[in-house]
Amino acid sequence: MDLRTLSYLVVGATFVLYIGIALWSRAGSTREFYVAGGGVGPVANGMATAADWMSAASFISMAGMIAFMGYGGSVFLMGWTGGFVLLAMLLAPYLRKYGKFTVPEFIGDRYYSRSARAVAVLCLIICSVTYVIGQMKGVGVAFSRFLEVDYETGLLVGMAIVFCYSVLGGMKGITYTQIAQYCVLITAFTIPAIFISLQLTNNPIPQLGLGSKIAGTDTWLLDRLDLIVTDLGFDQYTTSARLSTLNMFAYTLSLMIGTAGLPHVIIRFFTVPSVQGARSSAGWALLFIAILYTTAPAVAGMARLNFNQTIEPAPGQYLAYEERPQWFRNWEKTGLLAFEDKNGDGRIQYSADAASNEMVTVDNDIMVLANPEIARLPNWMIALVAAGGLAAALSTAAGLLLAIASAISHDLLKGMIAPGISERAELLASRITMALAVLGAGYLGLNPPGFAAGTVALAFGLAASSIFPALMMGIFSLRVNREGAIAGMLAGLGVTLLYVFQHKGVMFIASTSFLGDMPPNWFFGIEPNAFGAVGALVNFAVAMVVSRCTARPPADVQDLVESIRLPAGAGEAQAH
Repeated sequence: MDLRTLSYLVVGATFVLYIGIALWSRAGSTREFYVAGGGVGPVANGMATAADWMSAASFISMAGMIAFMGYGGSVFLMGWTGGFVLLAMLLAPYLRKYGKFTVPEFIGDRYYSRSARAVAVLCLIICSVTYVIGQMKGVGVAFSRFLEVDYETGLLVGMAIVFCYSVLGGMKGITYTQIAQYCVLITAFTIPAIFISLQLTNNPIPQLGLGSKIAGTDTWLLDRLDLIVTDLGFDQYTTSARLSTLNMFAYTLSLMIGTAGLPHVIIRFFTVPSVQGARSSAGWALLFIAILYTTAPAVAGMARLNFNQTIEPAPGQYLAYEERPQWFRNWEKTGLLAFEDKNGDGRIQYSADAASNEMVTVDNDIMVLANPEIARLPNWMIALVAAGGLAAALSTAAGLLLAIASAISHDLLKGMIAPGISERAELLASRITMALAVLGAGYLGLNPPGFAAGTVALAFGLAASSIFPALMMGIFSLRVNREGAIAGMLAGLGVTLLYVFQHKGVMFIASTSFLGDMPPNWFFGIEPNAFGAVGALVNFAVAMVVSRCTARPPADVQDLVESIRLPAGAGEAQAH
């Protein structure tokens, strides 16, 4: 059976599954719409959280970035997994103990201010909208390549699927759909990796295959990869770093605290019945995430090796363009892979020298999706990867859209504009808001803003600089008040946005001789996508200073903080 037919069958089957789950799990109350009724078990919630967390960036982009960055790509592995540990230990149990529906609701109550709640809604929407653009792009790319429809059509189909199970089911429908999507995406990611590892090393475990010898030789796979990339003029795959040590640290920290501050992940912990359930589901989620995250470096290294050996079968022997394999022709049609015969010899030269490099476009995102084709795996595996990529993008998009809809319908409408609205009217408003959010996300996917290329990392930076500090201080500080929280969130968000969208000369460091070789408008060599860590420090500092200069929070708010942070009965135990 040809690839297109198989892709339609596999992807179509998964879509039927998602819609069937949505019809079965329709939300009948606001509690079911916002937090799935609060009765989701830890294992099920852990699996749904993993799917919600592992977006198109994790499934498609991460291994692609590692494939071309090598060791420097470790910032994503360390940052994203480390951030989930922070979330599980420092935020999730306490927010679950608080027992409300949304992150802005907690911030509004903790800082006893409707203005603080409104600022939190603003931060949440900016972060979530920025993040959802990347998911929409992933949907369009996967459709355009594997189902051979244009980008716009693919995006519209993806919007329709998300509309069905998110508007009908809310968090309840999204939760059970995400469980199915996790099963699809993890199967799609690991099975091709197992077969490619067997091809290259005779080891069926990709994580071990990456550190094994190439089958039939005495050469280690990573040594072979290092040799190939250095012959082409690139840095060694196993030692190349991402700019400076400071930048690596800032980028990792930004991804970590950004992860812990992402609202669509946090609200997943509101769906379990207890604080213990929140802790347990976080552990299960880490386990489910680790399956993909420990496989990704192997996928990246093996994909880069196969990619280079396809273009340069032997040192100095380059592939003739007219003899390029079918996978190369297929991806050229998408515009994500492009060749320009600069010297007119009809052969493909790929090197680190930009002047002579004839692979003028090699999008990182093609590496995972094209990997089975490059390795000449069966068509059913290629179709499975397409379904997995779509599952990853759709699952995260649904979680983000629910976070946006909840913030608007529950926090703005119910919490501030019309507090007396009935539950039935609020549920209707939630569904209408969700539908509008889907349409808005689709529009941004069809007409992405100029900064869309870095949307995923930017979303983490914005969450790190705005939401995470407010939550941390709200749980662990009795002194931070509403004035401090509002000023801190606005300062952190503002300085990060300013740095990202700065024009040449804004925040310019006058003398850069002691900073080394770097773009003149980078603060101590920290790239914009890593600046969320600096924004978070600004947030913390401004909030602390302003709080010290203004009145302490009321006694009832301090009691609220104590009750969230301390286990039940702790006071009585200390008294005895």
